Amino acid sequence: MSTPDLLEAWHDHLALARRRSPHTVRAYGATAARLLAALPEPQDWASLAALDVGDVRTQLAARRAGGIGNVSAARELSALKAFLAFARTQAGGAAAPPPRIRGPRIKKGLPRPVTPDDAVNLAAMVADEGAEPWIGARDRAVLLLLYGAGLRIAEALALPASVLPLGDALTVTGKGGRQRVVPILPIVKAAVEDYAAHVPFALKRSEPLFRGVKGGPLAQGMIQRAVARARVVLGLPATATPHALRHSFATHLLGAGADLRSLQELLGHASLSSTQIYTKVDAATLLDVYRNAHPRA
Repeated sequence: MSTPDLLEAWHDHLALARRRSPHTVRAYGATAARLLAALPEPQDWASLAALDVGDVRTQLAARRAGGIGNVSAARELSALKAFLAFARTQAGGAAAPPPRIRGPRIKKGLPRPVTPDDAVNLAAMVADEGAEPWIGARDRAVLLLLYGAGLRIAEALALPASVLPLGDALTVTGKGGRQRVVPILPIVKAAVEDYAAHVPFALKRSEPLFRGVKGGPLAQGMIQRAVARARVVLGLPATATPHALRHSFATHLLGAGADLRSLQELLGHASLSSTQIYTKVDAATLLDVYRNAHPRA
């Protein structure tokens, strides 16, 4: 196969089969293109599947020599592993584990908020790191429900399969049995549909929507551990937890002009006082921007 054919197949797998974000498709495609450019031609899936730890180390060393830092190197390694796992599948064998190689250590910085890009990239990385494609799709769908709809993790995992097919809004039962209606963004709807299309268990309407590897209800700890692994790869702080995505949902809406009463309804808070904490969070963010940007600060 020619290099363009290999890259096109990889691109289609990411964009169509895995439904990764355009950002992830571009980044992972660029990583594959750099690897193929560094290898002697011609290449095919079998030869790529035969690459080992030494080949991966050589590629990473070349990138480090080009000046990339630890965070970028960690992302590059994750993309290389995903590409080589795909090559093994295309070569006709089972998806064997990619070459085992430890990523670079990432220096911990000061805690920072989960930005919109961080939230989407975290969901994409969790999907890419899933043990199986359906597990990655599941974890991504859960995280996008937290960030895109402001659900608590317990609320997302309690959703019954009867919510399918999703519409433009979803009725959620929160603390104290209180129900609220939250809007569903197209990216969230697509993520849930992608998971539902690939989950290997029958989704009976009265049973949980999100399933564990043996078909039972999905435990919160599985999502928390997946996020912990992904945030290390992305160089995000320990504060980037599943619950932080709900906080980010609220903070970003408030910063975009949402009023407190509307935000209270979307979050399912019993009292307005619970919602008012986000005015302090948003003020702190604005103060940081001021200190970093204002010439007299």
